[in-house]
Amino acid sequence: MQGSKTPVPPGQGRLAHAPADHPPVGKPRVGVLLANLGTPDAYDYWSMRRYLSEFLSDKRVVDYPSWKWQPLLQLVILSKRPFTSGANYKLIWDEQRNESPLLTITKAQTAAIAAALAEKHGAEVMVDFCMRYGNPSTEARVKAMVAAGCEKILFFPLYPHYAGATSATANDQFFRALMQEKRQPAARTVAEYFNHPLYIDALAGSVEAAYAKLDHRPDVLVASYHGMPKRYLMEGDPYHCQCQKTSRLLRERLGWEAGSIDTSFQSVFGREEWLRPYTVQHVAALAKAGKKRIAVMAPAFSADCIETLEEINGEIREAFLHAGGEVFTYVPCLNDQPAHIAALVAVIEENLGGWVRRKG
Repeated sequence: MQGSKTPVPPGQGRLAHAPADHPPVGKPRVGVLLANLGTPDAYDYWSMRRYLSEFLSDKRVVDYPSWKWQPLLQLVILSKRPFTSGANYKLIWDEQRNESPLLTITKAQTAAIAAALAEKHGAEVMVDFCMRYGNPSTEARVKAMVAAGCEKILFFPLYPHYAGATSATANDQFFRALMQEKRQPAARTVAEYFNHPLYIDALAGSVEAAYAKLDHRPDVLVASYHGMPKRYLMEGDPYHCQCQKTSRLLRERLGWEAGSIDTSFQSVFGREEWLRPYTVQHVAALAKAGKKRIAVMAPAFSADCIETLEEINGEIREAFLHAGGEVFTYVPCLNDQPAHIAALVAVIEENLGGWVRRKG
């Protein structure tokens, strides 16, 4: 019918002087997009293969020449590893929700952060999350934010420490997603926050809470960080130094003496040398040296995942007990603990400077 107007979607409107057929324009908003590593959609062979292929094909993760790496990956590694990785995921999978713990926790973190920012900024700020590998993809979430009227997006990789294989590849994917947008929003990325006072406070609080539940104090606390090839350190990646500093700051915040927290690295892959000491070997050495009670935490992970729930609380625990250890305590990741959410919100607020106004 002549003169009729297309319905305007909620949250969108027409420009005052625009013609009737002008597309709806959203109310300007600021987006906060949280990002984590990722998770397979399921633990069956093909879901695991798709996920592992995307992950292990990332040049930031494995930087070998494609002509050398891809045949090995596609023909050898991915013919077997999806079965073993799938079996490990099955051990921790939430069958009721049909998702991995990482996805469940990231959803909870997002909801808590969104609620905290809504208290301060109302509907001006939109909070969502994405995964570097798997779903929900970075591209899909960026597209949704732009469609919702986000003219500015703060991209927040949930890694306390910077590494090329984590923070940098997440940022790479974010910028690739921006390249697909006709109306490209202004963008900022959040830097590493390994030494932020509230993050250190949250770590200390988690240790104190875990120790308060024990009958006997552990002989040593092992801070186990995800590993990476030693070559990356020599090429300028600051990850190793930042991990060491986190352990020191945590010890100082707890008021413990030197030597009470050990730093080690887990999840070794491939044949080249990685950052040492390797956690699985280190905890066994501690047991053989008479340290019969230890606690292990994973400060580099913002949420519990396969590397903590299965590797630390499974393989690494077994290595310690098999070597003669007696009591193994796993200190959970910060997840959606209030102190952690407060720290993340503080980091976000610091990075939103000049982009938002307080509600009221």
